[in-house]
Amino acid sequence: MKPQLHKLPLISDTSFLYKKMQCQYFDKPWHFHEEYELVHIEQSRGTKFIGDHVSLFQEGELILIGSNIPHLFRNDEEYYKKNGKLQAYSIFVHFNEDSFGKGFFHLPEMKMVRKLLENSAFALQVQGKIRKCIITKLHEISDQQPAQRLLSLLEILIRLSESKELKPLLSNGFVAGSKAISNSNNSKDTDRIHKVFEFIMKNYKHEIYLQEIASMLNMSTVSFSRYFKHHTRKTFSEYVTEIRISHACSMLMQDNESISQISYSSGFENLSNFYRHFRKITGIIPKDYRKRFLKSD
Repeated sequence: MKPQLHKLPLISDTSFLYKKMQCQYFDKPWHFHEEYELVHIEQSRGTKFIGDHVSLFQEGELILIGSNIPHLFRNDEEYYKKNGKLQAYSIFVHFNEDSFGKGFFHLPEMKMVRKLLENSAFALQVQGKIRKCIITKLHEISDQQPAQRLLSLLEILIRLSESKELKPLLSNGFVAGSKAISNSNNSKDTDRIHKVFEFIMKNYKHEIYLQEIASMLNMSTVSFSRYFKHHTRKTFSEYVTEIRISHACSMLMQDNESISQISYSSGFENLSNFYRHFRKITGIIPKDYRKRFLKSD
């Protein structure tokens, strides 16, 4: 279940990678790379797996992912339908410590930016007014010449370093042990984690038996449990529960079904169990979550 190392290609006249992506669904596997990544989900929905964090993503999200952090953006099931009309759009920038010249981020003037890059080890979700500002800048880069692009990227990093609207997604425990997670380029392990994620996303609405998924990977339940927790810093049960709660949150914001119906369709057979896990993860009960996030007519 170790992520796959990706070597990112650079165009000859650039020191960083800027790309707009349009596809039916995001197809990158569970992977990591040495470069920092600033990614904007322009269109599409799904589930994001970043380090030990799992939650839904939707249009408009902007995240700064640090160096060597394993991640995967998986679209909702309807995006994978044959001849489907849904499309996934994103903009991403990959850059490294030397994109502006060796030692640039260690200049006194770059102290705040250097701190931003250090904090990106927690994967930072950009929110509020600064999110809209940065997204506008990312679109502007598309039509700029290489030199201006470099200056625009620097401006983006400076603005982010000055903002207080950045939310860390990863736990302290994951960041402390992240080197062990990204210390492999094993295609077999990449296939394994893909199988695990695909299995979870297709079956989380029903009861999942650990023996079933362990057998699928030719592992004992004990070995699989130990292996999964070592590489995600969470138990398999915790991971599945978070996906179920993310699904429930999405349904609660639509206000189409009762809370009990949402509980069962999210994979919980017991309503009280659903409430307990929901409050533990979100800090509030489902009814209050719906009131807080549902827009009034």
